[in-house]
Amino acid sequence: MLGTLAVHFGTAVTTESQPSDANADDRRLAAACAAGESGAFEKIYRTFGDRMKSIAFHHLGNVSDAEDAVQETFLKAHRAAATYSGEAAFSTWLYRILVNTCYDHLRRRKRRPEESLMDEEGVMFEWKAETVDDAKRLTLRKLLAELPEQRRSVFTLFEIEGLSHAEIGSILGISEGNSKWILFATKKQLKEQWKTNQ
Repeated sequence: MLGTLAVHFGTAVTTESQPSDANADDRRLAAACAAGESGAFEKIYRTFGDRMKSIAFHHLGNVSDAEDAVQETFLKAHRAAATYSGEAAFSTWLYRILVNTCYDHLRRRKRRPEESLMDEEGVMFEWKAETVDDAKRLTLRKLLAELPEQRRSVFTLFEIEGLSHAEIGSILGISEGNSKWILFATKKQLKEQWKTNQ
């Protein structure tokens, strides 16, 4: 049931494949990024932009914050590109920066909770569901927002973005087995909370 609801949130899910010479391509892309070549940033945006926006949105819950997080991630990637070693895929490295940027935004939001009640124009708003599906989406979004950062990330990256546990482990710096356990525990927690919210 939660997997079905997660699809309502998501965008089309594709996983970047890593051919054998991808490591060299990733290092060239990182070097071009470090040099500030605009073509490199265009390629990164075309290749990873949609998924980055989706990951950021599902962590932060609104379009404006998600766009800010993606922009900030591009700046951080440019500054840190010279340190990219090629040990992980470029996409994994980039998503790790994005997830950490989202965590920073969430921490700032906790320090200033009144800002989380503002929409893109800075106007106070109240969420109202118009359909049953909207109500379910809003309930799931609320439950996800209440999860600890790591649990929210594992659930979002696996259930919504379609990444493998190996990819999630690389992005979050945890083992593949730990990612599987966190997902299992998170689904169990969400199912229990879902029942109490119905």
